[in-house]
This record gives sequence, structure tokens and C-alpha cells, in this order.
Amino acid sequence: TAELLLYVMTGSVAGYVSARLHKTFDSHFGYIRTTTMAALGFPGICLASFLLLDLLALGYGSTGAVPFATIVQLLLLWLGISIPLVFFGAYFGYAHNKLHFPTVTSSSKSRPVPPQPWFLAAPVALLVGGILPFGSIMVELYFILSSVWMDQYYHVYGILFWVYLILILTCAEIAVLYNYFALCRENYRWWWRSFLTSGGAIALYVFGYAVWFFYSQLLNKRGGSSFATFVLYFGYMGLVSLSLCLMMGFVGVASCLCFNYKIFGSVKID
Repeated sequence: TAELLLYVMTGSVAGYVSARLHKTFDSHFGYIRTTTMAALGFPGICLASFLLLDLLALGYGSTGAVPFATIVQLLLLWLGISIPLVFFGAYFGYAHNKLHFPTVTSSSKSRPVPPQPWFLAAPVALLVGGILPFGSIMVELYFILSSVWMDQYYHVYGILFWVYLILILTCAEIAVLYNYFALCRENYRWWWRSFLTSGGAIALYVFGYAVWFFYSQLLNKRGGSSFATFVLYFGYMGLVSLSLCLMMGFVGVASCLCFNYKIFGSVKID
């Protein structure tokens, strides 16, 4: 309950950050569309997926299905508190001046990016970029999945907090490292690459680990699985992977933005 309320109350932060970045990058997506996507995008996907999975659980007579009254409360929290707070934060974000970059190009035309080496390709970045972040959480992830899906008791929340901090640090370091390599190769398109090398990579590894956990642990110890179990497991793990992708992707983008601002701010222009 506390986590849900904290997420709802931070809607103003999401609105402010999305509006400020939208104004900074001079996006042609539209102010209203950007704020609407911040308010409805990820929460809408989670709510729609949750409703479908809950209906499936009700159809199979599961005792773990969420009651209808709880779903109504979640809708009221989202529609009555979270969405207005997103637009409230976006108002102040658009009212502030955009972030000013230390260097400005003299030409309005984008310079062509030279051919890049193989290790900077997107598939390689996804595979390599997720090794260290996933290695930092792999052991703890096993215990979390065991507690959620195999009814085991989990109590080391202090260690979980430190593992989460290590995950943030490793994702930031990997994103900045790939960003530096790309800048050295005169590739200035850093935003989506920084998002994928941190958020997309860890999400890919976590979902792959979830597939391994399902077939090696759940099926072997429970002796089989129904269609409902299959859909519920991969549905919720897909939402977890999507959440990690967005969280760590923002960590990568914010880290690379600060890194680029710092190094280009130190350039002396005569």
C-alpha cells in the first residue's frame, strides 16, 4: 500500500521531468501528447494487463484473484490523484526555461555519422550492456522469484536495498561507458543508445532469467503447469521486465546527459 501511494504521489515528478526534457530537446511530439503519454502510458499498460490477468484468474477460480472493490480503488487512485498530479507537474515543467547546453552547433543540418565498429551495434550493446547489471542482481533475483512464485519466505530487505543501489550504479556506468565510446567514434546520437544499453539490456536478461526459472524450477518442483499459470507467470514477469527497462533506461539517459553536459562544458571555444 505504501509503495502504491508513493508511486501515485510522484506523478507530479513524472510530469515535471517529462515536460522539462520535452522542452529541452525541442520535440515535435506536442506538449499535450507528451504529458498524456506520461500520465497514461505505463500506468495504462500495467492496469490493462492487470485486469486481463485478473479476469483469467477469476475464470479459473483462483483464490489469488483481486476483488472488484480493490480494482475500483486502484482506478480512483489513478484517475483522481495520479493523472492530475502529472499535469500539475507538467505545468511547472513547461513554465521553466529549458536546459541550455554548453555547446551549440553552427549548422542546422545533422552531420553524417561515420561507420561504427561492431561492438557499438545495438544487438551487441544489448547483450554486453546487461552482463554486469544482471550479475549484480542475479542471486537476489532468484530469492525474490522463489518467494513470489514458490511460497518461500523473504526477509533480507536491507540487502535488497543495497543490491538495488548497485544495480543503479552499474546501469549508469555501462550507459556512460558506451556513450563515451560512441562519442569517440563521432556518433552524437546518444539518447536511445543510452536507454537501450542500460534499460533494454537489463530487461532482456531479467526476462530471459524468468524463462529459465519457470522451466527449471516451477515445472520440475510442481510437476506440470496449466495454461493459466503460464499466462499469469509470463504476464507479470513481462510487466516486471518493462518496469525495469523504463527505470534503468531513465538512469542511463540521465547519467549520459550529465556526463555529456560536463565534458562539453569543459571545452574552451576561442
